[in-house]
Amino acid sequence: MSYQVLARKWRPRTFSEMVGQEHVVRALSNALDNDRLHHAYLFTGTRGVGKTTLARILAKSLNCEKGVSSTPCGECSICREVDEGRFADLLEVDAASRTKVDQTRELLENVPFAPIRGRYKVYLIDEVHMFSDSSFNALLKTLEEPPPHVKFLLATTDPQKVPVTVLSRCLQLNLKRLPVEQIQGQFEHILKAEGVEWEPAALALLARAADGSMRDGLSLLDQAIGFGGGAVREADVKAMLGIMAQDRLPLLMQAVASGEASKVLQLIAGMAEEAPDFSALLRDLLLLLHRTALVQSAPGIADSSWGDTAPIEALAQQFHPEEIQLFYEIALRGQKDLPLAPDPRSGFEMILLRMLVFRPEAGANQEETGPAETPEPARAAEDRQASPPERPSSPSAPEPATQEAAPAPQPTTGKASLEEWHRLLPELKLGGISAQLAAHCTVKSWDGRKLVLVLNPEGAALNASAMAANRLRESLEAWLGHSIGLEIEVGENQAETPAQKRARESRQRQADAVQSMKDDPLVKALEGGFDGELIEESVKLTNK
Repeated sequence: MSYQVLARKWRPRTFSEMVGQEHVVRALSNALDNDRLHHAYLFTGTRGVGKTTLARILAKSLNCEKGVSSTPCGECSICREVDEGRFADLLEVDAASRTKVDQTRELLENVPFAPIRGRYKVYLIDEVHMFSDSSFNALLKTLEEPPPHVKFLLATTDPQKVPVTVLSRCLQLNLKRLPVEQIQGQFEHILKAEGVEWEPAALALLARAADGSMRDGLSLLDQAIGFGGGAVREADVKAMLGIMAQDRLPLLMQAVASGEASKVLQLIAGMAEEAPDFSALLRDLLLLLHRTALVQSAPGIADSSWGDTAPIEALAQQFHPEEIQLFYEIALRGQKDLPLAPDPRSGFEMILLRMLVFRPEAGANQEETGPAETPEPARAAEDRQASPPERPSSPSAPEPATQEAAPAPQPTTGKASLEEWHRLLPELKLGGISAQLAAHCTVKSWDGRKLVLVLNPEGAALNASAMAANRLRESLEAWLGHSIGLEIEVGENQAETPAQKRARESRQRQADAVQSMKDDPLVKALEGGFDGELIEESVKLTNK
């Protein structure tokens, strides 16, 4: 007997064998068992998700010799003929090859005649959206009031092209894309029955490449078995799909973490030698960032379908969650820009370089690693640790304080103390919500080990998540050189917050600019000579 491809050999023959689509199976089963059958069904969904398969099972259920049921026997002559594609009362039509109205009329001429063997005459019209307008018009009357012995089963991948007049006459069932887990589970079931060895990571790659289509997945699985000489291995599948470059994506993100632009470009050049699809590579990068964010938010969420999770867990430790979110947004926007780039490689390079340029706190990350390597920053950290407790004693002993200020390293290092909150914030190099949180706070107390901040009620929402406060505490600990406790209280600030100070200074600069314009001789001349008036709102400050 000749070889039969997996997609045909393992095609479901009963509703119970269907993979996924439980909502459609349930609707059809209830209709069959309760004798509430519609005269026309429209199955919609992407390719290879089971539209035609469900239609054939429905036709078998309607005509089984043992009666109309959601569980056809599969043994009678009619069930066997339907499975073998030779049942006379099941007329399968490919609308793509019968688009002319004359062909549709010819098809409908036999509708009034009774079925030859079965209980119902079933018309299965695949890709019905390919019908011409005239063909749809010819179908309308018959579709609305067919004879009781006729059922219409329509299938399409593009329901938007089906006229509303046809849609209103059908009961529409939308089939969903199959999730990766279901496709992979079916692969395992089939390979066990076929006696083929496999690696879980290889099946995960094939299931993702199937893009929600079981038929496409089984075709890829067939190809992988042949490519691997009777076994499905991860290395063979990667070579077959041309995705060897994906393994370098974690290395690429590690180069981004270290800020090495030359290494990033070198890795991309190595990937380009394998002629990858850079748009697919970008999708894989998005998947990597997504999984990294999942590991950061819910440790232990990884499963076997992810393959080797060590690189993902390493990235989760290496990056802050805010950075992962930023990189994901950059890559997501890069998907739209990639087709507009001069070539895919240059577009991919620009996306990675954009991550490097907008990487938050690049300087802060380098600064945090510095104190452990050289003794000088360590001494500076000790000075910073000791300086805050000494501040309260300075008013009672001004002379010693003046004498100690001369050898102090503060003019050299430019570091601010914790009480000088306004000057300190730029040195912490915060970003995002943590920077806004700090800008709406003032220092209430500091004892050398615990810092208490007062948060302005206007910024109370900034402290809703612990992430921003944790990031602020980490930056303070890196600046001080030791761990501290951080408490944030919501209340009215007695002193001016950095945010309020910035707003006040901005208003003052705007007022000074407006006054400067008013005092300008040329402006005065224009006002006097042309009866003009300066519109103050039009004066804009520029950042140089």
